[in-house]
Order: sequence, then C-alpha cells, then structure tokens
Amino acid sequence: MNKGTAIVGFLMSFLAGMFLMWGLDKGKGSDIQAESGSASSIPDQSSASVPVSAKDPQWGNANAPVTIVAVSDFQCPFCSRVEPTLKQVRDTYGPTKVRMVWKNNPLPFHPNARPAAEAAMAVFGLKGNDAFWKFHDTAFANQQTLSPENYEKWATEAGVDKTKFKEALDSKKYSAKIDDDMALANKIGANGTPAFRINGVTVSGAQPFDKFKEVIDAQLAEATKMIAGGQKPADVYVSLTNKNQAAAPAAAAPAAKPADTEEEDKSVWKVNVLDDDPVRGAKDALVTMVIFSDFQCPFCKRVEDTLKTVVQTYGNDLRIVWKDNPLPFHPRAKPSATLARLAYLKKGDKGFWDTHDQLFDSNPKLEDDDLKGIADKVGVSWEEAKKDIDADKFSDKFDASIDLASDLQARGTPHFFINGVRLSGAQPLENFKKIIDDQLAKAKAVLSRGVSRAKVYDELMKEGKEPPPPERKDIAAPDASDPVKGGANAKVVIQEFSDFQCPFCKRVEPTVLAIEKEYGNKIKIVWRHMPLPFHKNAPMAAEAAQEVFAQKGSAAFWTFHDKLFAGDGDDAARTDRPQLEKIAQDLGVDMDKFKAALDGSTHKAKIDADAEVGNKAGINGTPAFVINGYYVSGAQPEAAFKKLINRALKEAGGK
Repeated sequence: MNKGTAIVGFLMSFLAGMFLMWGLDKGKGSDIQAESGSASSIPDQSSASVPVSAKDPQWGNANAPVTIVAVSDFQCPFCSRVEPTLKQVRDTYGPTKVRMVWKNNPLPFHPNARPAAEAAMAVFGLKGNDAFWKFHDTAFANQQTLSPENYEKWATEAGVDKTKFKEALDSKKYSAKIDDDMALANKIGANGTPAFRINGVTVSGAQPFDKFKEVIDAQLAEATKMIAGGQKPADVYVSLTNKNQAAAPAAAAPAAKPADTEEEDKSVWKVNVLDDDPVRGAKDALVTMVIFSDFQCPFCKRVEDTLKTVVQTYGNDLRIVWKDNPLPFHPRAKPSATLARLAYLKKGDKGFWDTHDQLFDSNPKLEDDDLKGIADKVGVSWEEAKKDIDADKFSDKFDASIDLASDLQARGTPHFFINGVRLSGAQPLENFKKIIDDQLAKAKAVLSRGVSRAKVYDELMKEGKEPPPPERKDIAAPDASDPVKGGANAKVVIQEFSDFQCPFCKRVEPTVLAIEKEYGNKIKIVWRHMPLPFHKNAPMAAEAAQEVFAQKGSAAFWTFHDKLFAGDGDDAARTDRPQLEKIAQDLGVDMDKFKAALDGSTHKAKIDADAEVGNKAGINGTPAFVINGYYVSGAQPEAAFKKLINRALKEAGGK
C-alpha cells in the first residue's frame, strides 16, 4: 500500500466515524421508519437547485453525504416497484451515509394519487417523519386499495389522532406543499414517476440497485473529498447538488422518455357492450362511454354532476353504458349494485338509471334501511331485493364485469372508456369534452364511409386493443419446508405471500376459504412468509407459525394460522407474544421448544428466504398470490382468483 492510498483509507475511516457521531438517532434502523431527525435538527438547504427543508419528509441523517430526493406518486405502479430497491439502498448504506427525501408528484391520470399524497402530508404535518414513513409503507404495500377509508385507517395506525387528521384533510392544510412539490418536479424536468435526484444527479424510473449504487458511490467519493478539504457536512448537499444540476444537459431530460415511467394511455381499447348492460342515451349514438363504477365509491359520486352536464351537452350523440365494479373494501357496493340490477331486470334501462340516481343521492348511506327506502321509491319489491342480496343472485354478472375491468387495467373507480379511449377518475368536465370531441370527429369520419350510426361503435372496436394477458411471476416451486393444504397432486398450486399482522391479509382469508371450498383437491395452497418491516409483531408471528409447522406439520400450522387471524383485538394485539403462546399451547405443541425457537430466532432464515423469493419476483406487498405463475396482488375479490384458477386448470388439462 502506498502513502496516498493509506491517507485516503485513513480519511474514509475517520469520516465514517464522524458520520456515526453526527447521526440523529442511535443505531441503524431495519426499515424506513428509523433514523428520522426532528424538524429543528434539519438544516435549511432551500438554496439548492433541488431544495430540501424541514417541510419535506426525510429518512436518515440530515448531514449524510448523499441525499436521494424521490419524486413519487402513491398510485404509480413503477413507484411501488422501486420500493424494494430503495430499501436495499437504505440497508446497504445506512442513515449516516444516505438520506432520503420525499417529494410529491401525483400524476393527473392517477385519480387516487393526489388524495393519497394529501393524506400522507397530513400525517407528516401532524406526527412527523416516523408516522409519514409508516403511512408511506402501508400505502405502497396496499396500492390497489387506496381510498379515503383506508387513508384514515393507515393514519390512525401510524399514530395520528383521527379527528385532527380529518380536520387537516378537510381544511386542505397541507395541500399547498404538494403543489410546491409538483412545481419543483416540473422545473427540474421530473415529469414522470418515479424520478430521483441523487445529490442532483438524475436517475429516472424504477432502476435496479446497481444503477443507484453507481451514482451513490461516486457521490460518496465526492463528498469525502469536500469534507476532507474543510467543507461543512451540512453544506455538502447544496454544493454538490448545484454543481451536478448545472453540469446536467438541460435539453436532454425532457427529450428522452425516462425508463419505467408511466405515460397517459392513449390506446383505443376493445370494450364490448353486452345486451344486458344498462344504457343511458341513444343506442345509435356516435360516442359510447363505458363506465366502470361502484355505488359506494365517493369519487364515483363526485363525478355524477359532471356526467349529467356531459349528457346534456352531447344529447343523442352520446350513450353511457354501465358496468359494475364493486370494490372489495366497499361492503355496501355489491348490495347496492344488486338492487340496481334487479330494477333493471324488472323495469329496464329506466328502472336501472332511476335506481342509480337514488343510490348516488343516498351515498354514503347505503345500509339495508336506506336501500329499502330506495326500492320503495323506484317501485321494486324490497323483499325480493333482500332475497337477491343474500343469495348473491347476480354474482356471475358482477364477476364478469370485474374480470373485464381487470383485463382492461381499469384499476379503481370511476373508470371510463370513451369509444375505447381511457379516462380514469373523477376528472373535470373539460377532460371529458376533449376526448368526446375528438371521438365525435372520428365517428363522423366513419359515417362518411357509409357506415350507419348504429354500427359506428362496432366499426371502431374492430381495431381496438385487446386486453393483455394476466401478469405473471416466476416463483420457485415449494419444498418440504413450506406449509401446504389441499390436493397433494393438484394441478394448480397457489403460493400465498402473507403477513399475520397485515389487515388486508386478514381481510382476504374468507375469500381464500371460499376458493378452497369450491375447488377442493383441485388446488394446493402453499404459505410463504412475508412479514412487512413496519408490522412489529409480524416476524415473530411468522417464526411462531413455522415452529408449529416444524413440530406438528401442516394441519397444525393451518389451525394456528386460522386462530391467529381470527384473534380478538387490533392487528398488533392479536399477534403479540402472549397470543402466540396461548394459541400454540392450545394446539399442544412442546412449549419449551416453542419459546426457545422464538427466543433464538430458529426460523428466521426460512422467513427471510421466503421474503427474498417474493422480493426477487417483484412482490413487495401483502397479500400476494402466485397461481401457477399468474399473479394476484392484494385482497382481491373471489372472481379475480377464480378467473386465474380456471385458466390454470384449463392449461393444466384439468376441469
């Protein structure tokens, strides 16, 4: 080793020690909640070309030599995809070397992104960094279920007072910060999500870890030189960011499409109109608007006034076609849809739309007494409606519509296809008019070719884009260390990645049981552990369940599993150690071995291995299911599972 190398090595060791002393918290946290400084300890770095201040949610040491500013969107699938990579960055470098800063950029074609951002910033404003990152993790882990009800639940779980949270949202107290973030994103050319500025160096899209590492290592070296030369650690971010942003080619960023960023969908999708779809407007209208909606959804209610204006504006040139998409976390959506469907069956289109209007007028009051009042108003027998609701009479129709929504990637409600062109969310009137006017012009061009008005939509759909095949994940086959149930020689294997403390994992269990009952030995269900890092009891619960399996096999594991999910109290209380020990004792396991296994983390390697299998396949939230390679994310309705199970059975030569 030469003298220069020795000096550099000494400096690196010295600075690493100094960074540790500058740490805002003691010890390295295992996940994103840890190592968040207080507002008073965060230097004002607003003079940087990518400004950072105490108004921004942050993780890590404020004086860390490398700062990663993430410009992100809670509904963006690519933002979700990059989260495991960001965790790998945190775990690799720790809070003394890397700081992460959050900036909001909710994209306009993600209807749930702005409300989620407002909720997250309210959590941050009321309770600080730790609460923000807990909310952040939960939102990304459950990206398919972004809703006002869940924002409130997740905020409460993060430790925020429910009343104060509601007041903050209602007053839009933290909304201006989101506008400021969006303006900054536009200024620095971060037009897609996710977008990152690492000490001002641009990294676009859901890039792999190696790409982040390359930039971080280079910036660590630069920061080390600056500090060795006398630069204060608190000034490093401003100096390096301004230098790197100035050196970046200004024209290159907007010209190129960032990798893995999501663009507005301009495709024309093939969306078939069925004979029993409720229709409002002329059947030979030049423009057909297919709407996937949910009677309990607040955003679906919000857009109704806009739709009424659209109908009045375009008259006989527009027809609206209704397709049900009752979301699984709206318990009154399907009963409401059943009443509307019965009204359609009895009284045709008029009966349906009269009921539709009454249901949205009543929303959110949609309990049985409310539905009974609506049934009386529209002239439908409540006794018959109640019987149909209890029997789930129209489940096949709803399942088919839900399947179609899934195929068309119509995530969330309301979701529109205007002559096949997608429009997502409760958009303003001008956004509807823009698409409708464009489609009217195209439809008139079709008319000029001699096609009749009644055939225009069919003609346009001939060139429509077919739904893509279901998403797939490559997961290794289970082995003897995995708890299983179902047919030993089943042709369909369902691998379930789950977390015992996760409320959505608990929510999906009745669906899994219904599937198990319907398919019997045609399917095999395999449990894969994926305890999420922000669920403090989840790792121990996973190890407890695995010890039960080790002692007494699969049957005992699934009994333990059932009792754990059925436990009393909130998700933390039902998974604490006393509960784990009580259930295990009731099952007759050797309690000395059981306690020793928990104390010694005997099964940690197995739990970590399961989670790693999922992470490598791009699974970063729970619950998640892989059905003969087909992927289901979240607490989806039964129809979503049945569709893929039936497909897998057919492909495997089963029935």
